[in-house]
Amino acid sequence: MILTGRKISKGMAEGEVLKSTSPISFLGGVDPKTGIIMDKNSDVFGECIKDKVFVFPMGKGSTVGSYVIYQLKKNGVSPVAIINREAETIVSVGAIISDIPMVDRIEIESIKEAKKVRVNGDKGTVEILD
Repeated sequence: MILTGRKISKGMAEGEVLKSTSPISFLGGVDPKTGIIMDKNSDVFGECIKDKVFVFPMGKGSTVGSYVIYQLKKNGVSPVAIINREAETIVSVGAIISDIPMVDRIEIESIKEAKKVRVNGDKGTVEILD
């Protein structure tokens, strides 16, 4: 199945889904050294986003979140791609400056945890492979 959304950050990536049903704040919510979700209110608390396709409704929080995403990339613990229901500026800028493919306007309810997906940030598509 191929889902079509809006392209945010170019590139292609494939990987296993880590899905949160709640918005994510990268500042204080994700450890930039390890990629582990530190937000105790998150349904993915304690999970690691490294090498995952990180699926969540939208970002929230401080503009420093863009820099946290960049630090995740520099530290080798970033997601391989990001999928949002509705992108907001903080996560979008973080994905763009970090060269992480990103797509939004995707019905994330169609994407199941641990499934393998291919994200095409050039076309704005998500292909569910499993």
